[in-house]
Amino acid sequence: MQKTAKIILGIDPGTIVMGYGLITVKNNTITLLELGVLKPGKAEDSYKKLQLIFNTVSGLITKYQPTDFAIEAPFFGKNVQSMLKLGRAQGVAIAAAMRHGLTVTEYSPKKVKQSVTGNGNADKEQVMKMLQTLLSFKHSTKQYDATDALAVAMCHHFQTNSVIGKATAGLKGWDEFIKKNPGRVTKK
Repeated sequence: MQKTAKIILGIDPGTIVMGYGLITVKNNTITLLELGVLKPGKAEDSYKKLQLIFNTVSGLITKYQPTDFAIEAPFFGKNVQSMLKLGRAQGVAIAAAMRHGLTVTEYSPKKVKQSVTGNGNADKEQVMKMLQTLLSFKHSTKQYDATDALAVAMCHHFQTNSVIGKATAGLKGWDEFIKKNPGRVTKK
């Protein structure tokens, strides 16, 4: 039985809009702590945007003391400049987490959607509605960057608490699993 709460910070990185979502998990009860967006796109200097992202992530970590940090991995698009900017945003968010001693876990957008909705091709509206159902909250504005970040946090919870995830954590393949779990192998 889980006695202390686990707090997960999920980030949907971006230099125009960055989403963040925090959940707490205690005794298998998941509660929404906060979700929101940062709009670094309003800063004129691209380096100021990165500083704003770093400071915001650091501030959330200081305020909520998360035990886990999860971030959405960039998807590969056709625009190289956009990918570079997104990678920088992700990098400074990761640096902030690591500065505070958190382990970083990345999830692909498809993995996040699959984990939350059961469909890796779900749209942002479907993800938001599933989160509203799972966490019993009303989110009237369509800040999809915030709900995407919340989905990253939920995905991390689901991935780290699944039976399969625990059984295979840190294993490099079936051979290693069999070596570490000889009692689970049956011969026919």
